[in-house]
Amino acid sequence: MVYNDVIEKIGMIIDAAGVAVILAGAAVAFVAGAGRLLRRERDVYRRFRQQLGQTILLGLELLVAGDIIRTVAASPTLTGLAILAAIVLIRTFLSFSLEVEVTGRWPWQKRDTAAS
Repeated sequence: MVYNDVIEKIGMIIDAAGVAVILAGAAVAFVAGAGRLLRRERDVYRRFRQQLGQTILLGLELLVAGDIIRTVAASPTLTGLAILAAIVLIRTFLSFSLEVEVTGRWPWQKRDTAAS
């Protein structure tokens, strides 16, 4: 097996892990949300969105890692790097947007735990 084939397989495995995390997390969030709904708990929708958002964030991180490995380690061309930069930019924007949805503030505006 050639080096590029191994790197491509590793990238695909990491991508698959990212998709699996999103699917499993969505299923867990749905089941947990259904349980909360049946118990008539408060803020079911908000908690479901937070759990789903956290899952998507983790999955996106794995997908970005897979793209970086495949692009940089396997075939570092200027076109490939430009495409990777665009993908990372889009996924970073999505991550920031999801962070705002989940926590209600930007990532750099973390709450000071010492003051609480």
